[in-house]
Amino acid sequence: MEPNPSSIEIPMATELHRVAPPPPRTTFDKLKSRLKETFFSDDPLRQFKGQSSRNQLILAAQYIFPILEWGPKYSLRLLKSDVVSGLTIASLAIPQGISYAKLANLPPIVGLYSSFVPPLIYAVLGSSRDLAVGPVSIASLIMGDMLRREVSPSQDPILFLRLAFSSTFFAGLFQASLGFLRLGFIIDFLSKATLIGFMAGAAIIVSLQQLKSLLGIKNFTKKMGIVPVMSSVFHNIHEWSWQTILMGFCFLVLLLMARHISMRKPKLFWVSAGAPLVCVIIATLLVFAMKAQNHGITIIGKLQEGLNPPSWNMLRLHGSYLPLVAKTGLVTGIISLTEGIAVGRTFAALKNYQVDGNKEMIAIGLMNIVGSSTSCYVTTGAFSRSAVNHNAGCKSAVSNIVMAVTVMVTLLFLMPLFQYTPNVILGAIIVTAVIGLIDVPAACEIWRIDKFDFLVMLCAFFGVLFISVEQGLAIAVGLSIFKILMQITRPKTIMLGNIPGTDIYRDLQHYKEALNVPGFLILSIEAPINFANTTYLKERITRWIQDYEAENDDSKNKSQLKFVILDLSAVSALDTNGVSFFKDLRMALDKKNLELVLVNPLGEVMEKLQRSDEAKELTRPDGLFLTVGEAVASLLLSTKSNSSNCV
Repeated sequence: MEPNPSSIEIPMATELHRVAPPPPRTTFDKLKSRLKETFFSDDPLRQFKGQSSRNQLILAAQYIFPILEWGPKYSLRLLKSDVVSGLTIASLAIPQGISYAKLANLPPIVGLYSSFVPPLIYAVLGSSRDLAVGPVSIASLIMGDMLRREVSPSQDPILFLRLAFSSTFFAGLFQASLGFLRLGFIIDFLSKATLIGFMAGAAIIVSLQQLKSLLGIKNFTKKMGIVPVMSSVFHNIHEWSWQTILMGFCFLVLLLMARHISMRKPKLFWVSAGAPLVCVIIATLLVFAMKAQNHGITIIGKLQEGLNPPSWNMLRLHGSYLPLVAKTGLVTGIISLTEGIAVGRTFAALKNYQVDGNKEMIAIGLMNIVGSSTSCYVTTGAFSRSAVNHNAGCKSAVSNIVMAVTVMVTLLFLMPLFQYTPNVILGAIIVTAVIGLIDVPAACEIWRIDKFDFLVMLCAFFGVLFISVEQGLAIAVGLSIFKILMQITRPKTIMLGNIPGTDIYRDLQHYKEALNVPGFLILSIEAPINFANTTYLKERITRWIQDYEAENDDSKNKSQLKFVILDLSAVSALDTNGVSFFKDLRMALDKKNLELVLVNPLGEVMEKLQRSDEAKELTRPDGLFLTVGEAVASLLLSTKSNSSNCV
């Protein structure tokens, strides 16, 4: 039998705790506090407090150049681990660098250039111990696709290369600016659901693009969508080469088996790390011995020897191509920055150390700015290489230096050995690398947790597959922002009820034992109140009142509504529209002979209500309480006292 609401016993408060006004502060102090919490949540200057001038200079140098912090503590024992890690990721970085450069429609040598200078820059400026720097598949794909729409890499390769370096400069400039201005929260608009869908769609597109190499097709579409790619594959069946298909299939199976072994047994990480280089060596020897280039198997050809030539004079920072390179730099910069920071934070959490997001943006940005002047294109921390680096037991960024030195030796002495490397093995390496970006378990988890996030993920996935890489990403980001706007403009409001025998008030829909208090409508607003949601809140509270009155008209135990209590514990901010909202609500309730009571307004809310002459009455002591329990108990007591006086 359900309890009768009219018989609810509310514990009487023996002592009321008044809501304290916020301490007085000057406008400058308020602005300083707000800016600090917005842009300096990690408070990077706290380490300088109480330090001498000399120590402050040392700390500043260590903050700008993290290598100065861990470098003096470095030991031979750590070097052994980093040498092993560096050599291991170099065996992966060399074939991947060549492969990803071709994915970006750039000369293969540029991929190796990009695996030499950027890791050295990051080792000095970066804060992650595990991040292995170099070209990545998604950024390579996007850059190659966006630039190829305006300039043909085959007809005008020099101009295409200049635009790639210029886009890299803009990517680095954008990334470093975010770090210096501490605007890293912008990349947070790429939610987990967006990234999972985007990465999966891009991985499929990248893999399908490799059908050109895996099948030996010469005339392949320049479009990135799944429909034109598959159409090009089957319209050019006459170009398929069975020799290329056989070699590609065999090496693809070998690489996937190596990846599977390393996933099942992480201690055998070196199997998947070394497999690409081993496959390149074997495939190159087979082509050279059998002269397979004369039997339908295409090869890389002669590669340039030597270290990175300067390319600062090749940058196109003005002219008709400026919008193109700026847009390409912006898109690739965001993608590579998001991937690099996400990877760095993932492995930092595993080893229980902190990665400074803003410092990482500066490090990655300066790395790309310097890279654009040394014949490199967009680089960041790659997940596959960083995972190998982590599993190999790296201890510091020295592993990046070892990898860079290994690549340098390759550039100086070993480039002629890659002349007969078949393109089909590069395609197999790319497919094996990007297949790990398809995270089915994460997609299933998103479906279980949040259906709207799953919709966002699908939009990113199918947008990339059927429209384009950047438009698919834009659609997903747009939906994510729409979700945020809906949460802001339609804040959650809930009706609270009393748990019998206590002064605790909880959501009536959540706690079935909670009961309405006769004569009271108790609502909790769970969002900041601002210009975007005041109209909705006014309409929603009016509907709550109408529903309450209609429910009691139909009930046998009629109780006239007397008080509307708003619990503001979750209202963190208020603007001028919010102040007007409370004033208008008060006037509307007065016309209905209802009293508005506020519970626990936070500092900013209380302060702005007190500043407004028209809304100042809302903060009078008899209409302001610290808890809902004290508000109900006090108002019930005053109601009984008034009734007794009337009698």
